[in-house]
Amino acid sequence: MTTKNPAKILMVEDDMIVAADISIQLTKLGYEVTGINTNGEDALSAIENNRPDIILMDIILSGKMNGIDTARIILEKFQVPVIFLTSNSDDATFQRAITAKPYAFISKPFQKSDLERTLQLALQRIAVEQESAPENEGPEDHVSTMDDRLFIRHKNQLVKVLLSDILYTEADRNYCKIHTEKQTYLLSVPLRNIASQLPSGSFIRVHRSYVVNLQKIDAISEYHEYLSIQSHQIPIARRAKEEVVKRLKMI
Repeated sequence: MTTKNPAKILMVEDDMIVAADISIQLTKLGYEVTGINTNGEDALSAIENNRPDIILMDIILSGKMNGIDTARIILEKFQVPVIFLTSNSDDATFQRAITAKPYAFISKPFQKSDLERTLQLALQRIAVEQESAPENEGPEDHVSTMDDRLFIRHKNQLVKVLLSDILYTEADRNYCKIHTEKQTYLLSVPLRNIASQLPSGSFIRVHRSYVVNLQKIDAISEYHEYLSIQSHQIPIARRAKEEVVKRLKMI
């Protein structure tokens, strides 16, 4: 991964001393640690709010769920790759763990090189899977459009989102975030799928990672390098500056 877009890693480990040590190692290796959770319940909430690229999961956790139970839910609900950390190397634990389809195992205690190589292999596998994923899944599988609203798949149901409530949409790797005044929706489709469903008269792509609602723009910087929507600053790509200014003058 480049330093500009480091891979996001969530730590799920109930020994905070161990977790802090691993977190420091990850940061030194150039990764972004999105958080440290000590139990499965908190981990699931963290994934909902800020989806990581990889989860480092201890098999033994505090709380009602162990790491294996938590990883099974993650596989079913979020499909985020899990790497198990474990000091239990017995065959029975291994056989139960593989039912959660982890990307790898790291046995404790481990060397920094073990962590680094395992993460590199996992990220390589993720990249290969993304490149080979079928492209016949259309935007209608996750979003449908009516004259003034979208229906998006969110938490296993179709949720109505009025176009007038959308502030902007944001690319997040192979995911897309739709920001409204009250909530942010995370969809497992790229930004281009959502952008194609938004009316061009009201929305404009200002950056490869952002499509904004023209009616929600509060201000634009003097040299047109970014615009503001409520408290959010959104960059404007150089090639989009002229079109953005032109569209704003027409409003």
